[in-house]
Amino acid sequence: MSGAAEADGSDRADRADGEDEDRDARAVAAWRAARRRLTRGVREASVGELLAGFADGLPEDLAAGPADVYGDGVVARLEQRVAELLGAEDAAYFPSGTMAQQIALRCWAGRTGNPVVALHPMSHPERWEGGALSAVSGLRTVHPTTAPRQPTAEEVRGLAEPFGTLMLELPLRDAGFLLPSWEELTELVEAARDRDAVVHFDGARLWETTVHFGRPLPEIAGLADSVYVSFYKSLGGLSGAALAGPVALVEEARVWRHRYGGQVFRQFPQVLSALAGLDRELPRLPSYVAQARVVAAALAQALEASAVPWFRINPEVPQTHQFQVWLPYEPDRLTWAAVRQAEETGTCLFRTWSPDSPPGLAVTELTITSDGLSWTPADVATATADFVARVTA
Repeated sequence: MSGAAEADGSDRADRADGEDEDRDARAVAAWRAARRRLTRGVREASVGELLAGFADGLPEDLAAGPADVYGDGVVARLEQRVAELLGAEDAAYFPSGTMAQQIALRCWAGRTGNPVVALHPMSHPERWEGGALSAVSGLRTVHPTTAPRQPTAEEVRGLAEPFGTLMLELPLRDAGFLLPSWEELTELVEAARDRDAVVHFDGARLWETTVHFGRPLPEIAGLADSVYVSFYKSLGGLSGAALAGPVALVEEARVWRHRYGGQVFRQFPQVLSALAGLDRELPRLPSYVAQARVVAAALAQALEASAVPWFRINPEVPQTHQFQVWLPYEPDRLTWAAVRQAEETGTCLFRTWSPDSPPGLAVTELTITSDGLSWTPADVATATADFVARVTA
């Protein structure tokens, strides 16, 4: 290829990148300016708003106290709070859930003497952690099932080779935020025990599972040998996670946290936002789950009456405050219909859509938080009709 051709190709690529950035900025601006939304997107709050979110109402003893240094002070206070909420012996704060979970599974492999982790192929370590389980920790995975659902106890018992840890993602986000029933969950745990394995919960969104399971957090978390929870996915924190479990495991995890580069000098902004989320958002999560079911039912009814040839709400009755919506159109077409709706009406029903198989289908996720609690079925129907009109025009 000639230098001129290379330069011309590079220019086209630069223009495409610039156009993509402009489109992204336009979408975020539209959704940020919307007067009505089901939730606020993670890119839509300003730095000042994020800071005010945990600074407002900050307890005087925290505001007047010293900042944390390498995990003491307010960090230790958060760790104790999480351990109490989950009914665990101890908990350790981590700057990311990926680090927390990698270290938990690594520690269990050392304790069981088995580097094999049984987990779903749609789970976070398999899809979103860059192969770190094998590349960083030398672990290997096996899959009880490849179906887009939680595994069954029979499938766990039927795995052809020994495994040291069964990891369950609760809920299984990429399959539609799916949970097993309480009976199925207890049977899964029993099946792992029958195979002489420990059980670890990827509980990034465990906080909101109490409605579906009909059990308090300590009883849910108590089924597992260890649990990871996130502070930003449901609680609205800036970032961060915690690993909860027996004292000996958590103490070892703190050693590995240092080795992985997670012994951060100061973390009080993230930790204060986590504490604020536990105070403000955790008590509201049941109401978000209830409202998600109202929105999903109204959305299904509106889509059924619309011009779209097919749709899917997954699951039909949401098990948490999040669920998937599928439509038979190209994702770009749907995303830009959502942008135009927000720009022209001030209503944000959907945001970004993504391609999914088979070709010609697109999927998006809906999350219900405090912004969405005021929506009535009629509001959902009106917004859906307007959105579909933009898609089918």
